[in-house]
Amino acid sequence: MTELPPHVRSLVDEIERGGDHQEDSGRLIDSGGPGDGSPHGPVEAAVRQILEGIGEDPDRQGLAGTPDRVHRMYTELTAGYHVDAERLVNGAIFDIDYSAMVVVREIPFYSLCEHHLLPFFGTASVAYIPEGRVIGLSKIPRIVEMFARRLQVQERLTQQVADFLMERLEPKGVGVVLEASHLCAVMRGVRKPGTIMTTSAVLGIFRANDKTRAEFFAHLARPAPSAP
Repeated sequence: MTELPPHVRSLVDEIERGGDHQEDSGRLIDSGGPGDGSPHGPVEAAVRQILEGIGEDPDRQGLAGTPDRVHRMYTELTAGYHVDAERLVNGAIFDIDYSAMVVVREIPFYSLCEHHLLPFFGTASVAYIPEGRVIGLSKIPRIVEMFARRLQVQERLTQQVADFLMERLEPKGVGVVLEASHLCAVMRGVRKPGTIMTTSAVLGIFRANDKTRAEFFAHLARPAPSAP
């Protein structure tokens, strides 16, 4: 067991508690062996091999620190694996007599495609119809971030957000839509800048009732309100 690196520990705390609570900052995680940022950890060694494999010199000045930097970058981009869902929710589910649709739109997210380890990024829109219980507004973007900061495919990320809210809130239904640009399709492969992938997950009444589903998509089609 080793202590979570400070920059990752801070990020995990921010996702779980909004950065307001520091009492759990010393939590430990399983390091899985070497790879704690030392020059001889497995991630650093693998990055050196990649640099050598593409014909670079990993010891030249500009690349000497790259293996360590890449390791620290990936621990940050995959911090979602270490987020404790109970700490994230933290009792912020409230009994409220409200049964109309709740929609949180255009939540920015950044994730890593597990196929090429290249970023994909965009926005998430999340809706649910309460069954007597609602969740604090700030928790929904944090739930998205918890799952986004992992190696992902967009389809799974969409479903995980929907399933999490369905399980925790037990609402009448949940709808989630993600729109994202994938650098694996922009920088390589088909090389088509501007390509957007849209995925959706609809559960409960969102799946069973056409009118409810149409209301959700109508909300997404409306222009965002302008700032006062």
